[in-house]
Formats: sequence, C-alpha cells, structure tokens
Amino acid sequence: MLRSDINRILHEAQAFMASHGYILPPFANWTPAAMQARRGEIGNIIDAGLGWDMTDFGLGDFARTGLLLFTTRNGRLADLKRGGGMLYAEKAMISREHQVTPSHTHVLKTEDIINRGGGTLVIELFGDTDGHCDRTRGTTVLCDGIERVLPPGAKLALAPGESVTLRPGDWHAFWAEKADVFVAEVSTVNDDAADNIFENPDVTRFSGIEEDEAPAQLLVSDYPAWLS
Repeated sequence: MLRSDINRILHEAQAFMASHGYILPPFANWTPAAMQARRGEIGNIIDAGLGWDMTDFGLGDFARTGLLLFTTRNGRLADLKRGGGMLYAEKAMISREHQVTPSHTHVLKTEDIINRGGGTLVIELFGDTDGHCDRTRGTTVLCDGIERVLPPGAKLALAPGESVTLRPGDWHAFWAEKADVFVAEVSTVNDDAADNIFENPDVTRFSGIEEDEAPAQLLVSDYPAWLS
C-alpha cells in the first residue's frame, strides 16, 4: 500500500468513527516523532500491539479486499494460558461497502463481532474439518446470546446493534452492504501475528508499504522499524 493512501484513509477513519460517537484514545493522533519521544513510557502500547492497523491482505487492492482496525486494548497470551489477568482485547474497525475481509478462522481467539452503526454487516460462515475450511459443513453461532444453526455458506446479516460470537473453527469472511459499517470486536487475547489462518494461502495478514511520503501516524506493523 502507498503511505499516502494510508495517511488519507487514517484521516477519513477518525472522522467516520467520530460520526458514530466513538472517540479514540489520545495516542491515536500521536505523530511518529511524538511516539519516539515517549518511547520510554509506551512499552505496553508497543508490546500489546495497540494502535492503527490497515491491510490489503497482500492482494494489492484495499478497496476490494481490505480492513482498517484500531486496537484499543489487548492482554497477554501468558495470562490467557494461566487463566488470570487481562484475558481480553478490543478493536474498532471499519468495513467498507463491498470490501471483503477474506475467509479465515482463529486457533485461540473467540470474538464478538458487533455492528455499531452504518450499513449491514454480512458474515459468510463455514465449518471446519481438521483445521481447514470445510465448505460442505455449517456451524452454530450465538447472535446476541441466541443460538443459530447455520448451513454451509450462510450469509448472516447484522443490522446496527446486532452481533455474533465466533469461536475457533468458525470460518468467516465479512463485508458491508448498503453503507460502510463501524464494527467493534471484543475478544479473548489477540495475536495477529500467529492466530489468523486464511483459507486462501495467497492471503497475508499484513501489507507491505511503499513510502511515497512520511507517515502521519504509525501502524502497529511500523513499530519494530520506528520504535525499536
């Protein structure tokens, strides 16, 4: 992705979230220089992977296949394994109209995907066989606490205010219809580096960046190069 496009999209994203009454934490607006100046006090932000995240999933067409995220909180895998401490994570996301997040599942993470406003969030669901997406199998999910038994390839349409709970083995792709959607994710501890399994082997979680201008804000994937 071009850094100039990333800068523009980040600016648009903050305005979109604010239009739905969601105000990001202060560090969302810090410049790279500000983060470097405060390096000694932001170790938890860096280690937990808090902040901006944007990906075209390695396919080179963000408008068609992509997702913008901001991670506001995230616990530690060590705490999750021992069963105590900060066991949860939270993200704010924007799913654009007809912009697909490709089919994937998680090894550890259980997540609630919530439509916080905008259009309809459509989630396509399949079951799992031996760690692989099985397009002949359906799955069972909870929608706002109500069990739904779904056939393979079911397209669950979430209106604003509605949500679904997805567990490991629930293969899911999603996109917005009618308008862009402000999406919230509440989950167990999040590990984007290792806990995403994509159905398409050509898909990658993080995108390469072409530096055609300076970054306005850093992405989480920028932290190793800028803040080490």
